[in-house]
Amino acid sequence: MKIAIAGTGYVGLSNAVLLAQHNQVVALDIVQSKIDMINGRQSPIADAEIENFLCNRTLQLRATTIKQTLLKVQATSSSRHLLITTHKPTISILKVSSQLLRTQ
Repeated sequence: MKIAIAGTGYVGLSNAVLLAQHNQVVALDIVQSKIDMINGRQSPIADAEIENFLCNRTLQLRATTIKQTLLKVQATSSSRHLLITTHKPTISILKVSSQLLRTQ
């Protein structure tokens, strides 16, 4: 399953890391430095377990900004997406989720 998780704070990143063990997960955020850290397998938050998973486990996890995702929506496959929001959704996040689900 392909899963998009909006927000890479403690809750979002924890869910992303756990779900990425058996699913393709895209973590969405608006902060480029957090995206860069996650894609570099570093945790942007202080949590020993998340750091361990990022460094030592095989994960199907990538992070991207909401803007980058909007630009790539047209290239999504025919798999189902599940969007998990971990904070009050903004208009941008709602647009992304709507586009991801509509392309299926």
